Amino acid sequence: MDLNNKVAIITGAGRGIGRAIALELANHGADCVIADIDEANAESVALQVRSVGRRAIAIKTNISIQSEVEEMIEASLAAFTKIDILINNAGVSCPLPLLDTTADEFNRQIDINLKSVFYSCKAVFPMMMNQRSGKIVNIASIAGKRGGGIMGRSAYAASKGGVIAFTKAVAREGGPYGINVNAITPGLTATDMTAQFTGEQRESIVKGIPLGRVGLPEDIAKATVFLVSSYADFITGEIMDVDGGFMMD
Repeated sequence: MDLNNKVAIITGAGRGIGRAIALELANHGADCVIADIDEANAESVALQVRSVGRRAIAIKTNISIQSEVEEMIEASLAAFTKIDILINNAGVSCPLPLLDTTADEFNRQIDINLKSVFYSCKAVFPMMMNQRSGKIVNIASIAGKRGGGIMGRSAYAASKGGVIAFTKAVAREGGPYGINVNAITPGLTATDMTAQFTGEQRESIVKGIPLGRVGLPEDIAKATVFLVSSYADFITGEIMDVDGGFMMD
């Protein structure tokens, strides 16, 4: 899967799944914009991308603020003149039950996990429409399908369910312009965010996964590379489970 001369933006790319996606894209030839709220982490990943011979810039971005997202897009265009790929990966979880979830926390989930996807898609869409091509992948969660569970409860599920519906709607709008918009719904994946699941709780989750293991960030990254490659040119509006068979819907 050749991504030579493609330019990709990856949000939340300073660690975990986002970092793995950035490195996998770079290994297949893409130049990368590493966007993250942690500037040091972003710079570290950008350095790793450069080490495999690809161009990279790091941009400190709070993706829950529309003006910062727009500035990120502008800086990306200034550096690379185009954007071929957008990966909306940044997110946070919320394991609180409904009665313990405050309005502020619910809004935080929506702002970071859902509204940020709206901001970035809206910012890149005019350019992708003009060039009549573009690949967008939104990282959702199986929690958005099953109504919470492993990674979070009602607030998290609502935000990720919104990403799923938004992905399908935007795929319909982007199709006539050659823009493919898809989502990946990971199951339990080994990241800092899931480190809280240990011992019997982790074993119980793994028992429900037919492939018998927790996912790795690289599993999500490989699926992402497929969706942004020419192999997926006729795939849009797809919600791809990468969860070891946990959902099978």
